[in-house]
Amino acid sequence: MPFKGAFTALVTPFSNGVVDEESYRNLIEWQIEQGIDGLVPCGTTGESATLSHAEHAQVVRICVEQVKGRVPVLAGAGSNSTKEAIELTKVAKQVKVDGTLLITPYYNKPTQEGLVAHFKAIAKDASIPMILYNVPGRTGVNMLPETLARLFREVPDVKGVKEATGNLSQVSEVLEYCGPDFIVLSGDDFTVLPTLALGGAGAISVVSNLVPDKMSAMCRAFRAGDLSTAQDLHYELAPLCRAMFLETNPAPAKTSLGLMGKIKPELRLPMVQMQPNTEARLKDILGQAGLITLKK
Repeated sequence: MPFKGAFTALVTPFSNGVVDEESYRNLIEWQIEQGIDGLVPCGTTGESATLSHAEHAQVVRICVEQVKGRVPVLAGAGSNSTKEAIELTKVAKQVKVDGTLLITPYYNKPTQEGLVAHFKAIAKDASIPMILYNVPGRTGVNMLPETLARLFREVPDVKGVKEATGNLSQVSEVLEYCGPDFIVLSGDDFTVLPTLALGGAGAISVVSNLVPDKMSAMCRAFRAGDLSTAQDLHYELAPLCRAMFLETNPAPAKTSLGLMGKIKPELRLPMVQMQPNTEARLKDILGQAGLITLKK
């Protein structure tokens, strides 16, 4: 199974409005040194919605170049326009990613039949292993377990799903209907361990931008049958997982990485810097986790 364990949904560092290539390469290298299982450039956390096509291609290319085949790269290539999703998938394929992450079309609110047609069209014109991304809170549409099972049967490129409903009953039904060969990755950091317990393969994680070692260690401990260690790490990570959503992702993640000295915490509009009160709460949580030193 090529897509298992902890994958980081990478932030995209900016400096003065452009992609900060040096910081991005350093962040990728640090992630690999810390034991991450895979990397996801140009997802929601990577502010993909505000990247130009040229920037999107640049960010994916840099990731593949820096990784050098050491871990799988699953590149975000989704769009609410099927034509655009095909174009982004072709670009990802050209730079030799291991697979693509394809969000359900947002704003359009397609029917389940529309979702099937969308992903079939992408596979027809740009064949590559596909992990579908179900996040109704951002898209306004929920891809049902029955729909995923149909796509898994009818589209060989569809290998799995990033399931970000936060609904463990739905996760269970996806695994029930699709079977053990279907890859289910948690898209919500607080559901990683429960998803693994149901038969999931791992996670595409926000908090692993900060603690790639601990998220990957939790997944490995569970796979090794060390439930006690996995539970300990789950509860250790819980405050950080909550902190990543004190404000809209990726503002807390980028602010944290800035405080840790990894990147400049620059966001692209309409994302803005965190409010002072929530940033103060974030700093306190990071300090308690030992990720930064709090001033006395």
